[in-house]
Amino acid sequence: MKLLKKLTAMTSAVLLGVSMTVHIPAEVSNAAPDEYHDDWLHVNENAEIVDMDGNPVWLTGCNWFGYNVGSQVFDGVWSQNMHKMLNEIADHGFNLLRVPMSTEILLQWKNNEPDSMIKINEWENPELTVEGVVGGTPMYSFDIWNKAVEWCRENGIKIMIDIHSASTSSSGHQVPLWYDSNFSTDDWIEALSWFADYYKDDDTIIAIDLKNEPHGKNDGQGMAIWDDSIAENNWKYAAERCAAAVLEKNPYLLIMVEGNEVYPKFEIGSTWDSPSVDYAHYGDESKQPFYGAWWGGNFRGARDYPVDLGEYQSQLVYSPHDYGPLVWEQEWFKKDFTRQTLLDDYWYDTWAYLIEENISPLLMGEWGGFIDEEHDPTGDNKKWMKILRDYMIEKKIHHTFWCFNENSGDTGGLVYDNFGKWDEEKYAFVKPALWQDENGKFISLDHKIKLGQSGNGVSLDDYYSGGNTSQSTIVSKPEPTTVSSTKASNNTLVGDANEDGQVDIADATAIIQHMGNPDEYALSEQGRINADIVNQGDGVTGADAVTLQLIEAKKIKQSELPITMEQYNKLLS
Repeated sequence: MKLLKKLTAMTSAVLLGVSMTVHIPAEVSNAAPDEYHDDWLHVNENAEIVDMDGNPVWLTGCNWFGYNVGSQVFDGVWSQNMHKMLNEIADHGFNLLRVPMSTEILLQWKNNEPDSMIKINEWENPELTVEGVVGGTPMYSFDIWNKAVEWCRENGIKIMIDIHSASTSSSGHQVPLWYDSNFSTDDWIEALSWFADYYKDDDTIIAIDLKNEPHGKNDGQGMAIWDDSIAENNWKYAAERCAAAVLEKNPYLLIMVEGNEVYPKFEIGSTWDSPSVDYAHYGDESKQPFYGAWWGGNFRGARDYPVDLGEYQSQLVYSPHDYGPLVWEQEWFKKDFTRQTLLDDYWYDTWAYLIEENISPLLMGEWGGFIDEEHDPTGDNKKWMKILRDYMIEKKIHHTFWCFNENSGDTGGLVYDNFGKWDEEKYAFVKPALWQDENGKFISLDHKIKLGQSGNGVSLDDYYSGGNTSQSTIVSKPEPTTVSSTKASNNTLVGDANEDGQVDIADATAIIQHMGNPDEYALSEQGRINADIVNQGDGVTGADAVTLQLIEAKKIKQSELPITMEQYNKLLS
């Protein structure tokens, strides 16, 4: 793994003597805290998503589709009461709802064009009728959507929409790019700009996922590339253009940028123009021209060409998708896989490096699947789901589970019986990955409104006023996966700057914070002793922080510490 290609921005700032600050749009910092303006989020210098007071939060939600496929409303409202289903999602502890949309439906609403059809049960949903009575005339779909926004708000649920496809279609997600023969890149930008502007004074809408699963290989079907060009199919360039337009309307929004599908193996001479398969070496993955991934899951390009949102960089979150062998038996599943093999074979270089190297927070926009014996007789899918779930809990990766719907053919959902009953086995499996306090109460992303109606939810103010202001209660220190923590003879744990009993990337963060502001981020005497791992005796320096990152990058073992400056320079060469 070429982990020295780019040091984290925090370490670079220390080595260059630059003060480390997060650029928050002036409007955010000056916004009056009230019911509609006090819940905006941003990313801090530690690559954490935090609220306006700097408190870390954990976005743990689910997906509910329908608006992207032609229903003109959430699927399931054809049989069940929408208000009741939103209440249940909140009561089950999901604090974020990711809602697939299409460019087409947003422009339809913007232009006040009529519905082609609308799938609601007027007898189950009198609140969604013009007359407000059982069996009445269905409202216009945009009015129904705004009822959903209202009911999410009253439940303490925040909303993130994603453009799942350009054209409204159940198969629209198969199109690899953010544009198609009906809707252009400019249409896509116009749609999301309008949406951002419309809800700029409502922090129920807290994020936009710019495009679901950009993908494609060089096979004539369309291909999302990732480089520094201004090609129309360059996903990085398109995402930056769209994000700029959205943030001009509402600089408070989190912007989710997904990956693409493939990345050229430049080291063997491949380029974006290479054929998608080298048939002369078919079956030999090492000689194929591209590194593959799930659709929207490949962030190798972000290491070479990170997304640049300029003054609004604090609003950027990368958002991979990951699935198990029941969706497709990828190469990394063709063995007795473990967390370590998944990291080595796929996760780390594809997306996990972003969180492991403290470059960016991650939101796993889609993950899920069948776990019952009928669908998963080998148990491999459930095994994969548990490994990913536990990794996300440990690293506090934000996520939205796929999905609430029962009608997702290759994953199933959280409900069944025509959206009428919860799959308690699957929910129990997901529940540990939902944000909860020490009493098991689910935590809202709203400062004032508790999550749900059942009494088993709390607001952000409830949570923090309860004494939970320590970062460690929100973002737990991750267990080191590859670092051996060996104590020196003087009982010093070499490298353990924050004295939490382990040596990992959090110690590098503690050193960087201390160097940037020693008064606010003081290290204890023992912490400073532990942190002085390069050229011992010269105090705590940026070299110590970089070396701890090199441990995470497997360039040196903790047991080899301390090291001389000469050894350090060789590691960087």
